[in-house]
Amino acid sequence: MSNFRKCVVLLSGGLDSSTVLAMAKSQGFLCHALTIHYQQRHEVELESARKVAKALGVEAHKFLEIDLRTLGGSALTSDVAVPKNRAQEHIASEIPITYVPARNTVFLSLALAWAEVLDAADIFVGVNAVDYSGYPDCRPEFIQSFENLANLATKAGVEGKTRFKIHAPLSSFSKAEIIREGRRLGLDFSLTHSCYDPTPQGKACGSCDSCILRKQGFLAAGLSDPALEGI
Repeated sequence: MSNFRKCVVLLSGGLDSSTVLAMAKSQGFLCHALTIHYQQRHEVELESARKVAKALGVEAHKFLEIDLRTLGGSALTSDVAVPKNRAQEHIASEIPITYVPARNTVFLSLALAWAEVLDAADIFVGVNAVDYSGYPDCRPEFIQSFENLANLATKAGVEGKTRFKIHAPLSSFSKAEIIREGRRLGLDFSLTHSCYDPTPQGKACGSCDSCILRKQGFLAAGLSDPALEGI
């Protein structure tokens, strides 16, 4: 791979997407970060995305605003309660109410549009299929299918100008492995936010599925999590 290729990185401000941004940077990509404000319950993550993008030095950081609350169907886009204090085996046993219908399909479509405008062939996304909440749009099969779609549904792809590649480098990583990789790349974990149901002050709740998976990941990695200190 030659250095200095442009890419689009979907950056939520969470641990996984921030690690992926650091990975793309380390591979020599000129990173264009895309953050989606979809009226999520945990919109505090938007400020984390801004801080991470600044700290890692992206070429550009674009915020797009859409309103998935008008569709509902998820605890993250409605007033439905976020599940708390679930065992890890329970978290992975079903698709939870925090699943946002078609979210990654929508997000990747927006990233694809920007990539085509930028004449960039590479899109990075922080999906994970090991220590995660069972979301169907985090699976490798979905990523491969979307890559096929990207090359069928775009002018650049049809004309043979660009062969789009969807990079999901964390797909087979455990949460502990993600954290170790982020640390190796110098990621400041205190800038990231993962909680689904933060306090009014923007602090992590410590008991939602995302907080539990993050907490267990740091424990397994032998590190302390600055975002969950005192929780």
